[in-house]
Amino acid sequence: MSEILCQWLNQELKVSRTVSPKSFAKAFSNGYLIGEVLYKFELQSDFAEFSESRGSTAKLNNFSRLEPTLHLLGVQFDQNVAQSIITEKPGAATKLLYQLYIALQKKKKTGLTGLEIQTMQPQTNLKLQALKSEAFREQRLNRRRQNEIMAKIQAAIIQIPKPEPNRTLKALEAQKLMKKKKEAEDVANEIKKFEALIKKDLQAKESASKTSLETTDQTATDLLNTYSDDEYIKKIQKRLEEDAFAREQREKRRRRLLMDQLIAHEAQEEAYREEQLIHRLMRQSQQERRIAVQLMHVRHEKEVLWQNRIFREKQYEERRLKDFQDALDREAALAKQAKIDFAEQTLREKEAHEKIAVERAQARFEKHYGICAEILDQIIDLCTKVADYRLLTDNLIPHKMMHDWKELFFSGKPIYEQASLKNGITEPTEEHLIELDKRNLLDKNDYEEYKNMVGEWALPEDMANSSPPSNNHILGHVLQRLIEKSIPSQDDAAETELPSYAVKGCFLGKTLSGKTTVLKCLQKEFSIRVLSIDSLVNEAIRAFNDNEQASGLRPVRRENKGEPLLDRKEISKIQDPNALSVPAVSGKATPKKEDVMTDKDEYFKPRDSFLNLSLRAQLGAKSEQLLKKGKSVPDILLVNIMVNAIKEIPSNESWVIDGFPMTLNQAQLLEEALTGYKKKFMEAEKKKAQMPTLALGPTPSKEVTPIPSAFDFAILLDISDNLSLDRMNDIIAKELSHEISHENIAQQEVSTCQERERDNNLRDQIHHRIVGFLDNWPLLEEWFTEPQNILTKINAETDEGALCQRVKEFFANEIANKKIKVEKKLEEKEAEKKAAASGAEAPTTSPPLPSEAEKDKEMHLHREPSKLSPGKGKTPSVSPKGKTPGGKIPVKKSPAGSAETSPTPTAPPPPKPGSEEWVYVTEPIPEELPSFLLPYWELIEKSYINHIKTVLRYLRDNQHTILSYLYDTRTNFQEFLRRPDHKQDFVTQWQADFNSVPEDLWEDEETKAELHQRVNDLRDRLWDICDARKEEAEQERVDIINESWLQDSVGIIMNHFFSLMQAEVNRFQDTKRLLQDYYRAMESKIPLEDSKKFTRIPLIQVDSRDISENQLRIPLVPRISNSPENVTIKPKLKALLKGKIDPTLEGLESNFEVDEKIVMDTWQQASLTISHMVAAEVHQRLIEEEKESPSLDSKEKSPQSGANKKAKKEKEAPKKKKAEKKGKGKSSPVAEVSPITVSPEELAEMERRNELKLKIKEEHLAALQSEEAATQFRLELIKTKALAVLEDLVTKVVDVYKLMEKWLGKRYLNEMASIEKLTEVARYHIETSTKIQNEIFLSQEDFYINGDIKVFPDAVPPTRPPPVEKEEDGTLTIEQLDSLRDQFLDMAPKGIIGNKAFTDILLDLVTLNLGTNNFPSSWMHLTQPDLQEITSLLTVNSEFVDWRKFLMVTAMPWPIPLEEELLETLQRFKALDEAQTGTITFEQYKQAGLWFTGDEDVKIPENPLEPLPFNRQEHLIEFFFRLFADCEKDPPQLDYTQMLLYFACHPDTMEGVYRALSVAVGTHIFRQVETPMLIADKTSISTVSPNEEFPEAEDVTREERELKEEKDERDQKEEEIPENGNPEKISMETLLKVFGGGSEVLDANRFASYLKIENIYAENFIKTFQDLGAKNLEPVEVNLLLKHPYIQDLIANYLDYKIPDIKMILQRSDHAQGSDGERSPSRLTEEKK
Repeated sequence: MSEILCQWLNQELKVSRTVSPKSFAKAFSNGYLIGEVLYKFELQSDFAEFSESRGSTAKLNNFSRLEPTLHLLGVQFDQNVAQSIITEKPGAATKLLYQLYIALQKKKKTGLTGLEIQTMQPQTNLKLQALKSEAFREQRLNRRRQNEIMAKIQAAIIQIPKPEPNRTLKALEAQKLMKKKKEAEDVANEIKKFEALIKKDLQAKESASKTSLETTDQTATDLLNTYSDDEYIKKIQKRLEEDAFAREQREKRRRRLLMDQLIAHEAQEEAYREEQLIHRLMRQSQQERRIAVQLMHVRHEKEVLWQNRIFREKQYEERRLKDFQDALDREAALAKQAKIDFAEQTLREKEAHEKIAVERAQARFEKHYGICAEILDQIIDLCTKVADYRLLTDNLIPHKMMHDWKELFFSGKPIYEQASLKNGITEPTEEHLIELDKRNLLDKNDYEEYKNMVGEWALPEDMANSSPPSNNHILGHVLQRLIEKSIPSQDDAAETELPSYAVKGCFLGKTLSGKTTVLKCLQKEFSIRVLSIDSLVNEAIRAFNDNEQASGLRPVRRENKGEPLLDRKEISKIQDPNALSVPAVSGKATPKKEDVMTDKDEYFKPRDSFLNLSLRAQLGAKSEQLLKKGKSVPDILLVNIMVNAIKEIPSNESWVIDGFPMTLNQAQLLEEALTGYKKKFMEAEKKKAQMPTLALGPTPSKEVTPIPSAFDFAILLDISDNLSLDRMNDIIAKELSHEISHENIAQQEVSTCQERERDNNLRDQIHHRIVGFLDNWPLLEEWFTEPQNILTKINAETDEGALCQRVKEFFANEIANKKIKVEKKLEEKEAEKKAAASGAEAPTTSPPLPSEAEKDKEMHLHREPSKLSPGKGKTPSVSPKGKTPGGKIPVKKSPAGSAETSPTPTAPPPPKPGSEEWVYVTEPIPEELPSFLLPYWELIEKSYINHIKTVLRYLRDNQHTILSYLYDTRTNFQEFLRRPDHKQDFVTQWQADFNSVPEDLWEDEETKAELHQRVNDLRDRLWDICDARKEEAEQERVDIINESWLQDSVGIIMNHFFSLMQAEVNRFQDTKRLLQDYYRAMESKIPLEDSKKFTRIPLIQVDSRDISENQLRIPLVPRISNSPENVTIKPKLKALLKGKIDPTLEGLESNFEVDEKIVMDTWQQASLTISHMVAAEVHQRLIEEEKESPSLDSKEKSPQSGANKKAKKEKEAPKKKKAEKKGKGKSSPVAEVSPITVSPEELAEMERRNELKLKIKEEHLAALQSEEAATQFRLELIKTKALAVLEDLVTKVVDVYKLMEKWLGKRYLNEMASIEKLTEVARYHIETSTKIQNEIFLSQEDFYINGDIKVFPDAVPPTRPPPVEKEEDGTLTIEQLDSLRDQFLDMAPKGIIGNKAFTDILLDLVTLNLGTNNFPSSWMHLTQPDLQEITSLLTVNSEFVDWRKFLMVTAMPWPIPLEEELLETLQRFKALDEAQTGTITFEQYKQAGLWFTGDEDVKIPENPLEPLPFNRQEHLIEFFFRLFADCEKDPPQLDYTQMLLYFACHPDTMEGVYRALSVAVGTHIFRQVETPMLIADKTSISTVSPNEEFPEAEDVTREERELKEEKDERDQKEEEIPENGNPEKISMETLLKVFGGGSEVLDANRFASYLKIENIYAENFIKTFQDLGAKNLEPVEVNLLLKHPYIQDLIANYLDYKIPDIKMILQRSDHAQGSDGERSPSRLTEEKK
């Protein structure tokens, strides 16, 4: 009974604690599990108040709560039963649990809840139960209160302190009295508290007793009598009195003992005093004897001390020797450790350097990646921009736009607009600045194209024959002369100092690259001075410390006119807040960069003593001050120290700098200090910026000769970073080895400390120095390479000797090159001196000869600079006149010195002004003239360029606007054509009416005629809609054409081109005025006041507003030609306009003719205006000449000279006034009044002046004519370009208008064609009398029948019946298998059934199969012997049958799995079983799948009434889960290992066992070589085969033949078993699972039939495991287990894993039935099939 209860509790209820029969009483002793059982049946609602503790309180609480529930169920429970269970009385808990089990089963069957059971009980029982529970509860409450009172009393007694013993009796008595009083007070307080508590309890009891029954009163009275408080208080008082009496007795005994001890102590003190008296009397004689003994002891101690001292000295000597040896050993160990630490430090430094190199490489990669990403983004922007404009322009992008986009792309500017510049910009952002840069770039390119007449402004075909205007050399000469006058040349006279043969250079490189070593070797071979910045700074500091005074004025050499050094007073004020990099003093390389910002207090005050110091000492003072503050020396201070050292070197001595400069800032400062290149470069740039751009001089401007560098060479000793680190490590390693040696330690102590400190600094700074060099070297390399390429790289990774030899060869070569350069320079100077002397000695008798000589000299000097290489000296440039422009040649000529002879010899025809042979007039001009003419010309250039750029920008933007407008016009018109119409509504209504015609009227002729008429009406209505849409589209096109956009755009473009003409006219007017003022000033005439206003070219009036003439700054003209002349129109445009008669485009022709006439008229007006200006200037010259009268002889003087003389007299007074106004002290020279008598010299002078005036006039008029020709050419080009742009615009617009007309006509035709198609379809359906089921779609120009939409539904197709499985060859259907499974599961849930019962069940099912369809028809002929034979095949022993195996066999045919397929399936199951519980759900089972799947190729029958084929294999997979799963669990769980053990069965017995072992272990098990005995047994077993008894069943199916072939192949493979085959281990539990079940509950196993022999297998397996060495039954290897004889015998004779051949019995039955002629009709039909 206990086992049944344990199974009920553990398996069904699954209580929280596993219960076994042995621990039954103990488990239920506290009542917790009983409450859990009731809680699972929803009868114990207060189960949360239960306690699992085994204390008495917990037990009382649990059983008191259980009592009403147990009484409710009718279970006998009282205090005696509870006491028996608590005390674990045998059988008490079992009896109670059995009663509870019976009561709960009844409740489960009735299905009543606890509340319903309580209501069904009689009232008397309820009252009695309530009374009992209340009494029990009161008893528990009283006991709890009693326990609390006892705890309080115990605490009070324990807290009474024990009296401490006092020395006096009075104190003891006083303490005793105090103690008694305190105890009495405490007892009285406790009694009061207890009485109050009892009163409260009595009051509560009385109130409760009033409402309770008599039984309750009697129980409460008994409890009060039992626990009376008076008796308890008396006991406490009695015990307190006894304790007080005991304490008194103890105090008496203690006092008596103390008195006895006091008397004994006094007697002992008296005896001690008597002994002391006697001892003092005897002390004198004893002292005498003691003194003698002490003297002997002193002598003995002296001897011992002497011997001890000798021994201690020996110990000291040995200790010193040992310490010395230990010191040597310790030093050796330290040296060894130092080497190890040095190696580790070296490795760490290399790793740090590699890390820095990786970071630099990563930064470089990120930089390059960012650049590439930016370029790629710009490429994508360019592609998208091109795609956008291809859409706008129909794949015809203008060349100008593409050119602009390429310019933006190549310059790195974004192609898309970043911000709008149309509105005013209050605060320019970064995007606005980018857009401004883009606009300026495009404006500049457009201006360059316009200026050079290329690209968009290239000469058209009709102007290709005319050559473009040449440069106005006369105007260029005028401007160049004005600029030279305003900016006098700053070049000094030629230096008298001879060039030096000294070689100057510098050695650069990384730290430890060998610079100092190479320079030492070089210094031994050559007489050079080596300058190191470190040593120079140290020397300067030492000079300051030594108080080095300034000597007398020493000669300070200057090289290349460099900037002088700082004065002494300025040194104390050195402040370089912008210093970028500052080299330090310590070490051999320059240190890091550091900003130097110091206060005024930090600098030295310029005291007299400080100013008396030498310059080097002052620099050293400043350096020392900064270094003491921990700051770096600024670059400017280092450069001044270096320059000071260089100045002190003799000029003929070569010098080389060691490791300086290290940064670009240092190089620039040093170059500026030695050569002064920056100042000269700024002057050249300023002069270049002032050179005119619109007119170039006759000779190109003199380029500044590159200033020679301060160095003749710069050598880079190139080494790798790793080599620099290795050299540093070698230096430190040498120092370590030097420290280990102990030679001359005292002498080298100071130097070693200094070197160690220096090397430590070097070691700490090596990485920073390498990184600093790598950061600064690219800029330095560019500095030494670009100007004159003096940099030379030498690989310094070779040995020292080879490197020194290579540097020596290079230095010797440099000395030779320097010598050649100096000699060549000297030769050039000599040649210049000779040329200057020859020019000064030229004869003055004939003026033409000097001019010819000057021309030759000019040609010679033009060729000479091309022969000289840059940087080899300065070449003086000579003007075409033969005069020096800036006074470089000391020999100067006066204005009158060039032409002193009056007669002019006969010569060839005079040259043309402005040509190469023309000698320009260079008469003196007033000094104030350039001051206002040059700003005037700059204003001319600036206004002209800005005007041109602005107009070209507007033209560029206008092109974008035109393209956008035309694209919008095309798209909007297309959208207008595609606007929705309402044709589909009419078509839908017509289709609905057509389909609504009754079917019986379809064949009626009148109906058809009516339908045809409806179609005609629909067609007419649709045609009306198309006509109306066409008229609307035509009107829309006419509205677009009649818009004023084209006229406005043409007017704006014309105004832009007129603005270009205005810019050219303005430039011509301003240039004419400048030339007029210049030449009049040269003639000493007063400038004319031009009262005429500048010519304004009228613009086109775009809008129709009336503006008064007073308000107009620029005149406006209407769109009507001002000239009656006939202007011819290009035939191309006429053909375009008149190619097709279109009345809407007729107005474009007249408008274009008017616009073309306006352009031509404006061009002619501008051209005539310029011609009139030139004619007026010539006329003005003629008038002035006519007014002038001859002063002397009219025959010998020309009219021009007289006019010039008169003009000079008239101009003298106004010039003086003008000079006074300007505050200038100079004025133009005034001709003296000639006397009455004229000498021949004066006559010659007057003749020369007349010739000069004539030449001035020719030059002036030639300049005007050249400028006029250029302006006329540009005006004609602007006119041609304007006509081409206007023609192109009109062409584009006309193309768009024609395209719109084409779209309109094509769309109208398409709409009409779609209507015709609709009509044909409708007439066809009318004639064929069929409805139009699919929707007819007609929208705009599209017509089709929509097959996706039907206007009325199709007929409902018949439903296909579900698939049905048919009986075939006696195979059970899935339905029959499920039916048998349900029946067997109800009878034997564990899977095991008796063989007799199994036979009876089969017999009943076969005989009673009529109407139940449990078996197929072929099973109906089976007799009882046949069924008994089937049972015998399935019987695992003589009694039981496994019905699951029977269903698995009868479910065949299904593919018998191979062993590999079983193992693969097992692995898939284990992979899904994440918790490794051994079970899976149905979803996991379907996901994993078996070794076979359902039929993939299922043929669907064409007949919809025919069912689909039945997929048997797919249903078999689901059936196997239902067969082997545990359905009691929710959801059902499948033990996949157990199922695969079933499927391990095989027709071969041994094969089946090995397959089962493989499944159990999880890997393949190799078959062992069978012994002959086992083979004999196997043959003996196989001899009794059913095939011999029934020869008619000898035919083997195809599957069995395949299995046999597989077996043969496996046997052949298993002949070669590997040596280490099956190293896996198998446990006893797994082996029992394969052979007869495990050690757990055996009812759940499939081999429950072996219950009787389980112990036999277990014992044999235990012996087997022990034989194999597993004494504790631990798992053993499979290969060892299979070699055991018992296991081999068991495998050979074990028949459970053999598949029984049931088909043989069925075939035999059919054969016997067929011989008797009793075949069933179903069988006959199946055989026929």
